[in-house]
Amino acid sequence: MSALAEDYASLPDAVLASRIAAHDTRAVRIVVERCNRRLFRTAWSILKDRAEAEDIVQSAYLSGFAAIGTFAGRASLATWLTRITINEALQRRRALERRRARLAAASVADLGAYRSRIMHGSAQPCTPDAELGRAQIRTMLEQAIADLPEKFRMVFLLCEVEGLSVEEAAAILEIPRTTVKTRNFRARRRLRVMLAPELHSALTGTFPFGGSHCAAMTARVLAEWCGRAPQAPETGLRSRA
Repeated sequence: MSALAEDYASLPDAVLASRIAAHDTRAVRIVVERCNRRLFRTAWSILKDRAEAEDIVQSAYLSGFAAIGTFAGRASLATWLTRITINEALQRRRALERRRARLAAASVADLGAYRSRIMHGSAQPCTPDAELGRAQIRTMLEQAIADLPEKFRMVFLLCEVEGLSVEEAAAILEIPRTTVKTRNFRARRRLRVMLAPELHSALTGTFPFGGSHCAAMTARVLAEWCGRAPQAPETGLRSRA
């Protein structure tokens, strides 16, 4: 890693925010790569659809970056973007529910849902037995988590899958710490009923959003945001912390 990249990686959130406002490619890349997984998991916890969740994450980045001047630094940049993701995902879910209601009223089949299921099934790669077994376990876990009530699901993903503290989850969801603890406890208890204890060790592998998925999201956000205005110079940067 170059000295310049190291300087960017150590910049405080407030400075990164100012660089993003200037459409600085390095600052955008660092923030997106840091937040991709958390934002994806958060969006999925509301929408329970991978394609919709991925679309919401990209939308949340662009909305957040467009309003980056309002970032006051009272919470971390990751927390700030997570709140935007939650709001956008809730709005998308309401829109999808209205669409489904219209289709149901007209007795029209939602062909998009069928197409998504078919494509998802056909896209599964051929893997060795061990990898197939892990994939099956991840699928079971994801389905069990998807079946949790939303208020439990969001807390569980943030605390147990994403690894945030009770305080961080409470700040993101804007609920008391005791509520986070209660919901997480109830989520874990429900999952224990649904899943064998040995499956819990596979939690860290659920909802993968790395590799090509992470790189593709980063590339799209960079193209959308940094292509809107000339970049700030990438030399002579000093932290204003």
